[in-house]
Amino acid sequence: MATPRTASRRPDALTLEVVELIGEVVARYHEEYEEAAAGHALTGAQARLLSLLSLEPLPMRRLAQRLKCEPSNVTGIVDRLEARGLVERRPDPADRRVKLAAATDEGRRVARGLQESLRFAREPLAGLSDQERVALRDALRRMLGDAG
Repeated sequence: MATPRTASRRPDALTLEVVELIGEVVARYHEEYEEAAAGHALTGAQARLLSLLSLEPLPMRRLAQRLKCEPSNVTGIVDRLEARGLVERRPDPADRRVKLAAATDEGRRVARGLQESLRFAREPLAGLSDQERVALRDALRRMLGDAG
């Protein structure tokens, strides 16, 4: 028999629907991201790493944390992107023992092209008003525990 405590743990129908919709959004995003990456002759992992590095140079360990993979995997990805001239390794100015991976000018251009080729980011969101997009952004931030 369900007690008030166990009954409150069961998600209501609306919560289940929202979770299902979030799952569909994530699946669609990943599918289109993989397509966009392939359009630039990149794997999804290479594209994600390049996108991160287009924002700022990062040490390999932090890249591995952000990509949720082993540092040895990041090394291989950086090697392949470096061979294509999209990424370079450089010493960290704060600690010369640490190597940073950084996007080259060409790498930043490719990363911009990736972002611009994501239909998912443009088409469905374009159908929402500015107020709806702000509300959606704010709700997602709250869900992720990020006020800023």
